[in-house]
Amino acid sequence: MRFFHVFAAVLTFAVAAQPAYAFTSRNGARVNQVDAAVFEVVPRGASNGPDIWCAASEYARMQLGASWSAEIFVVRGRGPSVTTNRRTAVQFTLDPAAAGVTPSGGSISLNSLKAGEHMSVQLANTQCNVPFGRF
Repeated sequence: MRFFHVFAAVLTFAVAAQPAYAFTSRNGARVNQVDAAVFEVVPRGASNGPDIWCAASEYARMQLGASWSAEIFVVRGRGPSVTTNRRTAVQFTLDPAAAGVTPSGGSISLNSLKAGEHMSVQLANTQCNVPFGRF
């Protein structure tokens, strides 16, 4: 019986010590859920806007079950990650009202990543195929 308790304690520690990365995109960005409404894209290193939008679209589609026509909204532009110790992350949502975001109107710049900017999952997914340096 004592062995079981030791084993359970070790297993609990091992599971708790693992980072809680929910998803890794094809370009290597990690995407973590911040809360019920917000998720965070944590790029691998210096990353451009198309890579970040690509990771957000993959997570929205594959993990959250969003439709191709669903809109992804920037909650917070580049800033420190709240789910990792990385210096750069961008936060997104599929529900701007729940995240307290006012959607912006008009066109966006792929690299600005300002709160309220948005695009469909399908349009963001097209950024996955943009050759590096061409945006």
